[in-house]
Amino acid sequence: MRLPQRSVQLTQVTEWDGGQVRSVEDYLAVEEPLEIRISDTPLTVTMRTPGHDAELAIGFLWTEGLIESPDRIAAVYDACDETAKPDSSPKISSRKNLVRVELRDCTFDPSRLQRNFFAASSCGICGKASIEAIRHRGLQPLQSNFHIDPDLLCQLPGRLRDQQAVFGRTGGLHAAALFDAASDLLALREDIGRHNAVDKIVGWAIGQKLLPLSSHVLMVSGRGGFEIVQKALAAGIPVVASVSAPSSLAVKLARELSLTLIGFLRGRRFVVYSGAERCLAASEAFAPARV
Repeated sequence: MRLPQRSVQLTQVTEWDGGQVRSVEDYLAVEEPLEIRISDTPLTVTMRTPGHDAELAIGFLWTEGLIESPDRIAAVYDACDETAKPDSSPKISSRKNLVRVELRDCTFDPSRLQRNFFAASSCGICGKASIEAIRHRGLQPLQSNFHIDPDLLCQLPGRLRDQQAVFGRTGGLHAAALFDAASDLLALREDIGRHNAVDKIVGWAIGQKLLPLSSHVLMVSGRGGFEIVQKALAAGIPVVASVSAPSSLAVKLARELSLTLIGFLRGRRFVVYSGAERCLAASEAFAPARV
C-alpha cells in the first residue's frame, strides 16, 4: 500500500540486540501540528500524522457538531496537499500544516469558535462534563437494526493490520477502519492520534456521501475511548470494535445512546460492553449492569 506523503521519517538509531550493538536506520511516524480554520478564523490545532488532512478537517467539523450537513461545505483548501487545486489566497498558499474550510449559509460567532478543543495526539475531548456536552448537542440513540455475524467480526483485526502501511514501517500509529456488514474493508486511515484517524474516516465518508453510516462497523487499533464513541455516534455508526479495552465513560455513553461497543477483539474472542443484540443472537445476549 502506498504511504501517505510525509507520513514517515528515516532516522539513524543505535540498536542493542543480545549484547551486540550496531547503528541502523529506522522509520519514525511523523507528528506535526495541523491548524484548522473556518475561512480566516483559527478553530483548533491538532497534532497529527500528515496525510488526508482535508478529510481530517471535515471529519472534525462533523464529529464535533460544528456542521450539521455536508452541504454546508463550500470549499476546502489543503496547503499540505501538493496535488490539490492551488488556493489563490496568499494567507494559505505559502503555509504548510494548514487546512481552511469555507462554509456556505452558515455563520459562526467567533467567540463560539474559541471553545476549548483538547486535540492532542493522545486524547480527544474528555472531562467530567463530556456526557452532558453530548446531550446538549442533541445526538439521538441509534435506531439501526444492523447486525454483524461474530465470525465476521473476528476477521476485522487481521484485515486492519494487513492494510496498516505506515504502522508496518514504524510500529507507532493508530488506525481506524470502516467495514460493511460482509466485513469488506471500505476505508482505512492511520494517525498518531486515534481520534484523528476516526475523523479522517468520517471525512472520507462525507466525501463519498455515505453518511449516516448506519450499516457499518468502525474498527480501531487502540482502546475504545470516549472520543471514539462520540465521533462514531455523530457519524451514525452502530458498531465500534477495538483490540483493547474501552473506558468507563465510553461504555456509559455507548449504553445511553444504544451504540454497540466491543473490546478485546482478538483471535476468536471479544467482549461486548453495550448493544450485544447487533452481534449476538437474542438468546446469547445478557443485559449489562449499569455503569
